[in-house]
Amino acid sequence: MQLEIREETAADVAAIHRVNAAAFGTDAEARLVDTLRQNGGLVLSLVAVRDGEIVGHIAFSPVTVTDASGATIEGLGLAPMAVAPAHQRTGIGGQLIADGLRRLRAAGHRFCVVLGHPAYYPRHGFAIASRLGLRWEHPAPDEAFLAQALVPGGLEGVSGIVRYRPELDAV
Repeated sequence: MQLEIREETAADVAAIHRVNAAAFGTDAEARLVDTLRQNGGLVLSLVAVRDGEIVGHIAFSPVTVTDASGATIEGLGLAPMAVAPAHQRTGIGGQLIADGLRRLRAAGHRFCVVLGHPAYYPRHGFAIASRLGLRWEHPAPDEAFLAQALVPGGLEGVSGIVRYRPELDAV
């Protein structure tokens, strides 16, 4: 029952849609991934494959941080991350996060943000974004909006309002 994590291929699109819809109990996140893909908004999209079946998916798309002077800095947002219900709580989500962040670091991306469960994402190196000078453009519980530097100094001098791609506003 070896788990393989790899970049998505065109043949994976329908299975990715199914995993996201099943994991979230609605197809909103699945449609989000489809729209990001169609609009060229996926920087990295990984699947977790076990016994030839896609059982997990994670996506990263661009975000911008606008500081008080109006200058912008680019980073990435993790959204969504899904694991098929029958495979949840087996470590697949953590493996997707670790592999995705490793690939983003290797590519030289500065930082990553996530709106997610405050007890889960800190285990993967994320910290409360407001303590790092970042705020999401929409109202959210402070402890649920998290960030982490991907390279040394990746968040140095970065502060302001974080904006995801417009596709994420529809979710």
